[in-house]
Amino acid sequence: MEEKILELINQKKFSELKSMLSEMNAADLAVIFEEIEEKDLPVIFRILPKELAAEVFVEMESDMQQLLIEAFSDKELREVMDELFMDDTVDIIDEMPATVAKRILRQTDAQTRRMINQLLAYPDDSAGSIMTTEYIDLKKDMTVDMAFDRIRKIGFDTESIYACYVTDRSRRLLGIVSVKDLLLNQKDTVISKIMDENVIFVNTLDDREEVATQFEKYDLLAMPVVDKENRLVGIITVDDAIDVMKEEVTEDIEKMAAILPSEHSYFKMGVFETFKTRIPWLLLLMISATFTGAIISSFEEKLVAFSGLIAFIPMLMDTGGNSGSQASVTVIRSISLGDIEFSDIFKVLWKEIRVAFCCSVALALVNGAKLFLIDYLLLGTFNNDTHAIREILVVCLTLFCTVVVAKIVGCSLPILAKKIGFDPAVMASPLITTIVDAISLIIYFSFATFLLTA
Repeated sequence: MEEKILELINQKKFSELKSMLSEMNAADLAVIFEEIEEKDLPVIFRILPKELAAEVFVEMESDMQQLLIEAFSDKELREVMDELFMDDTVDIIDEMPATVAKRILRQTDAQTRRMINQLLAYPDDSAGSIMTTEYIDLKKDMTVDMAFDRIRKIGFDTESIYACYVTDRSRRLLGIVSVKDLLLNQKDTVISKIMDENVIFVNTLDDREEVATQFEKYDLLAMPVVDKENRLVGIITVDDAIDVMKEEVTEDIEKMAAILPSEHSYFKMGVFETFKTRIPWLLLLMISATFTGAIISSFEEKLVAFSGLIAFIPMLMDTGGNSGSQASVTVIRSISLGDIEFSDIFKVLWKEIRVAFCCSVALALVNGAKLFLIDYLLLGTFNNDTHAIREILVVCLTLFCTVVVAKIVGCSLPILAKKIGFDPAVMASPLITTIVDAISLIIYFSFATFLLTA
């Protein structure tokens, strides 16, 4: 399909191309448009039907949107903006350079411009920043027939019509009624008799990630947003909630990999921009790793006497880091889903301690068997046979304690971070691994000093 479209573009068969494109999905077209040369993009976009063109425009990356906006005449820009829902318009303006954003605002009427500015004023991580102000509102004294008249009147400019929200004269949210409820009742039935007063709603300043989890929890298609006075100011639709989930998951993964979050995709970021997202954490982790070097240096004399212990340091540090990462990733995921609160910290600790005990016993036994049967008996890698058993014991005891400590650190730090206002994802693999590395070395050399020099 993509090859056929590119062929029609090269042959300038725009009539045939229009028929083909008109039957395609907007999201698929946006992907195909990524492959079209920049000089051809405005031409191809102009042959799309008006409504489809607006849908494709929303699905495009911000740099392609900017390219089209700069190619549009004021009339064309106004036509595209008029077809967009309010939340999509705000998202586009928010991602554009100031000059492009000002040009977009100039093509909107005063009322729309005022609503856009209100939505832009909400914090980026709030429910208000992702809501749309276009929704179906009804009054409780309306009949079903009157409700359908209103839906027909304003439904074309509304992103979702399945859920209709019942408000009073002051726009205070009273209830909700679905189109299904309206269809299944008589025309003269009053809305107040069939509306559901138990409405799930959010406040404009609620965290948008928590709002997205509400969609998953209650299987919603749309959710009303109210202000401090419980007045309905907008709705959030499920597509926006999915976008939030995707952005938050991407951000968490980047933080857990010691990368500063970025709004651009991999190929949209230049080399220097990619460098800037990675170097801060690398510098911090490099400096923090010098503490492990200092610990090794402080036990240098002991290591000279028992040089065979050096070979086991990477294994102990890696096992400890991996154990801590397992616990932290599991807890971070549960925190993001709302399964774990700060009040659950002791429950989490008790569970992880028991898991750590099982893991550490299994690891220590397997490692001890391997060291004794293969390293000691078969390969003879221990320099001092008289201390071999004690060296094996040092390694196994260290492994046991390191895994237990790593699990405790890995599960508790994300919960504590959340409590004091930090992102739990920051406490994931890189930072926890560095902390556990230092602790494992202290445990290792403490056991070595006690058991081998006694």
